[in-house]
Amino acid sequence: MSTIQQIDFSNKKAIIRADLNVPIKDGKISDDSRIVASLPTIQHVLENGGAVILMSHLGRPTKDLNEDGSIKKEKYSLAPVAKELGQLLNTNVLLANDFGGADSQSKAADLKSGEILLLENTRFETGEGKGDEQLAKRLAKLADVYINDAFGTAHRAHASTYKVATLFPADKKAFGFLMNKELEEARKITEQPKKPYTVILGGAKVSDKLLLIEKLVPKADHLLIGGGMAYTFIKAKGGQIGKSLCEEDKIELVRGIMKKAEENNCSIHLPVDTIAADEFKEDANKKLVSTSEIPENLMGLDIGPKTILQYSKIIAESATIFWNGPMGVFEMPPYATGTVKIAEAISDSTAKGAYSLIGGGDSVAAVNKFGLGDKMSYLSTGGGAMLTLLEGTVLPAVEAMKH
Repeated sequence: MSTIQQIDFSNKKAIIRADLNVPIKDGKISDDSRIVASLPTIQHVLENGGAVILMSHLGRPTKDLNEDGSIKKEKYSLAPVAKELGQLLNTNVLLANDFGGADSQSKAADLKSGEILLLENTRFETGEGKGDEQLAKRLAKLADVYINDAFGTAHRAHASTYKVATLFPADKKAFGFLMNKELEEARKITEQPKKPYTVILGGAKVSDKLLLIEKLVPKADHLLIGGGMAYTFIKAKGGQIGKSLCEEDKIELVRGIMKKAEENNCSIHLPVDTIAADEFKEDANKKLVSTSEIPENLMGLDIGPKTILQYSKIIAESATIFWNGPMGVFEMPPYATGTVKIAEAISDSTAKGAYSLIGGGDSVAAVNKFGLGDKMSYLSTGGGAMLTLLEGTVLPAVEAMKH
């Protein structure tokens, strides 16, 4: 595999797998940060005499079909993305009406240096998710060079991320700037992180994070647990959690994790107090309670002030911080305090020299919502891919580039 700087793009077509999966409502993009993150790679190809063919998925169209089983093509079209890209780059961005089909082939054949063609949503083709070789071959024929700049989909062996990469020789494929940056930042927390190393995990389910916890426990000094997953830990320790979220079938596994943490000198910290409510609603009746003594009619929806204080102190003394998952239901203002305060503590620690990596869609969304995004060392664009990488699992799209 080459580096992007080693490739001569002059009079060549580069097919770039980008992650342009942005939130769109009523045809309007509400957050263009993923598009902005892909610009340096696109601009590099254009400035060095090449033409750009872009591929990206958008949403999950196969989970939201019309009554006749067909895809809602207008709803999941990349047309708003093409428009936004054109405005950001001050140029016209062509849009093919298919992915790798006749229109893609025709428009790609006519593409001149300095021009950009965006292929329609990769997920409009069923062969994409199956890693279909015929689809990959059609895509490979469109260009001279393949660039993967979509870290967010690197954990999937799809046609546009994995299979197409295997069809290009080593000197005709490279990672884009964003992909390189993501892999470089991940190494800071996987390869000899500076100590003390604190991992903060939240979110709803322990089951989503089991592999991750297994891998991080031997490396981390502190593991701070919040969110819905905390209550499975509390119950595993014999606490009363009321109506709080709990994965009963994971209790023994959680006990095993706590034992492993003890053996590896990793301190697991659990919430000592909780903002509990009688319903999963903003205007529910709320009460501050001990996390291990939640009344039967209440459920925990955020960490309390004592926990915030304890966690903030540990964060302040950390040299490396990795955060994945909110501390409570941060989308509802009454239960956002824990997540806000933890984000502020990480921001303060970063300002004093700690390295902080925020990985995972909800955590990144939270720090951006609270205006703290630029106060962190790095915000990862690929939640699932970053977690897969930290779990020690091979990323298919990265592996395909090595051969």
